[in-house]
Amino acid sequence: MPVDDATQDVTSATSEVWSHHIPVPGTPEGFTARTTYPTNPDGVEVMLERWQAESEEPPHFHPGDDMTVVVEGRMSVQFYRMEARSLVRDGERIFLDEGDVGYIRAGRIHDARYVEACRLVYVHNGAFAFHLADAKVD
Repeated sequence: MPVDDATQDVTSATSEVWSHHIPVPGTPEGFTARTTYPTNPDGVEVMLERWQAESEEPPHFHPGDDMTVVVEGRMSVQFYRMEARSLVRDGERIFLDEGDVGYIRAGRIHDARYVEACRLVYVHNGAFAFHLADAKVD
């Protein structure tokens, strides 16, 4: 069936891919996701995420490596290391803009700030989990 030229102009604002987002219990305010569950035990979990501008995630870690593709917006990530039961910044804050891809190793403590409203493709190796870092930032 032929497609009308007007319907070929699809953006993240008009694509159905970005519909049906819901809040996820136990995650920070300002976050909604549309998820899929892996049927392969060696698979990945993928989420299409939307974050409101100026929302943020506190220091946390995930059980598997992850990859984030910034479809729209601007975000930043700060890494931390644990020293004497305190979190210490590990390096400079990293900024990711539209089109950038960021990777975080399993267990690496980090935060995330959404400088602008963001649409992200988030891929987690294995089943996703969000664990708060149990320490104060120095």
